[in-house]
Amino acid sequence: MFLDYFALFLLIFTVLVLFYGVIAIHDIPYEIAEKRNHPHRDAIHVAGWVSLFTLHTIWPFLWIWATLWRPERGWGFDESERSRRDTGRELDDLSARLDAIEKTLPVGNPDTHDEVTR
Repeated sequence: MFLDYFALFLLIFTVLVLFYGVIAIHDIPYEIAEKRNHPHRDAIHVAGWVSLFTLHTIWPFLWIWATLWRPERGWGFDESERSRRDTGRELDDLSARLDAIEKTLPVGNPDTHDEVTR
């Protein structure tokens, strides 16, 4: 009789530990996002709860999503910001060159130009 109750206790205890473990594990990406002040931490938290219903199939992607953000460097794409500035500078240079070329062209009747190119 004692062994029956002990087995029942072990079964209930195991189920409760597993249930609590799954709940605790699903919140790890949200805790990482909260610690890093992630801009999408609420979305990560909701997706963590959704992952409970998908048997945690999206959980590794939530982990990656949460760990990509760093408060000191954002997403880590500083090079793209640098290239954006370089592209803007190149665009300004090309615009200046185009203005210089347009100034050297003879000013005439635009209809005449169309007849020559046809």
